[in-house]
Amino acid sequence: HWTRRMIEIRKQNPAFGLGSYTELPSSNPAVLAFLREYEDDLVLCVNNFSRFSQPTELDLREFAGRHPVELFGGVRFPAIGELPYLLTLGGHGFYWFRLTRVASRIGRRL
Repeated sequence: HWTRRMIEIRKQNPAFGLGSYTELPSSNPAVLAFLREYEDDLVLCVNNFSRFSQPTELDLREFAGRHPVELFGGVRFPAIGELPYLLTLGGHGFYWFRLTRVASRIGRRL
């Protein structure tokens, strides 16, 4: 079931197969972070290559005001701001986030 869900998420996000790849500097050498971007689809991937839990700080200022939304559960993480974005990943853990804009009061995307 887990593998099927992974494939389903990849199919729903064209950035994985068609998008550009941009590696992001991470404050922790055990953590690899990169962006995949295709048209309006912007996906942030953060991967822990250590068997131990690892923290990392990412410079995401370029995306200030956007919210990372985790692709598996749809959980919305705190908005990105001017400070480095802090994440902690479990051993061999990873996050796939869609970086979404905040919806305005009339329902449009900003």
